[in-house]
Amino acid sequence: MKEKLRHIDDDLLVKYLLEETSPGENAEVEQWLELDASNQKHYDDFKLIWHESKALAAISQVDEETGWQKFRNRIHAAPTGKAKIKTMGFKWLKIAAMIVLIAGAAGLVYKITGNTPIETIALQSLNKVVTDTLPDHSIITLNRNSTLSYPEKFKGNTRDVTLQGEAFFSVAPDKSKPFIINVNDVTVKVVGTSFNIKSSDGNTEIIVETGIVEVIKNHKEIDLHANEKIIVKKDNDLLAKEKKTETLYNYYRTKEFECDNTPLWKLVEVLNQAYNTHIIIERKELRNLPLTTTFNDQSLNTILEVIRQTFDITLTQTGNEIILK
Repeated sequence: MKEKLRHIDDDLLVKYLLEETSPGENAEVEQWLELDASNQKHYDDFKLIWHESKALAAISQVDEETGWQKFRNRIHAAPTGKAKIKTMGFKWLKIAAMIVLIAGAAGLVYKITGNTPIETIALQSLNKVVTDTLPDHSIITLNRNSTLSYPEKFKGNTRDVTLQGEAFFSVAPDKSKPFIINVNDVTVKVVGTSFNIKSSDGNTEIIVETGIVEVIKNHKEIDLHANEKIIVKKDNDLLAKEKKTETLYNYYRTKEFECDNTPLWKLVEVLNQAYNTHIIIERKELRNLPLTTTFNDQSLNTILEVIRQTFDITLTQTGNEIILK
């Protein structure tokens, strides 16, 4: 059976990566790598961080000594004996510090045990609606042209995700591990509920169907209950909730456009999103005309014809532009 060498500390591995080791140190590292597969794996993980981060190192200013210590702590618990930080060359100490801090910013998050990377998954809907199940069994439905980023496995005391676009969440209950959505400059915190979030032009709309949702912006908080909604403006910290008055937001999940005394401008706004078209209400007096009906998975032409007949208006179309007047 092969006898293992003493543990090669990470200070020496960084020097080896930078090709600043002596011939004797080169031989020591290479012999250590050959003796055990786990040694090679440790070095490969170490090298991965280096290659993913070195391209960004030139544009970062960091506290080198603090960064290096964080790097060592990330790879494994510090070995016994005195650290060699004070005797390290300034050049490679600085680069090593940059590696860990930039790697963290770039999303190279490593598990404390096993040194295996935690992948960040980006669920993208592109030009169709997508429904998927997250690692905690929460169910997410993404509207078209939306993205949800989340880890392959939720670790720690929270379940954090980031949303761009629009999505409906049905969150699996877990009071010990809140579910947190980051969208624009707003944080949405829940423990188990269902709700819709829409991001548009930096503004954030949240509509709650069941349970309680906590909305946070710039240290201000407000709780939303079932059938309540809020629109958080990008340039305003005011958090003012209101009653949910319509269900049009559900169109991408249900394929229904349910109008209950709904103003025409609101329906047109949703139709433009759903059918990727450009409908314009030419006359201002038409904007607030109320409509009460339900369109169930019908074509845009059918819906527009109902609108035309209901309000006795004229409809003209040029290319992708439709004008109501």
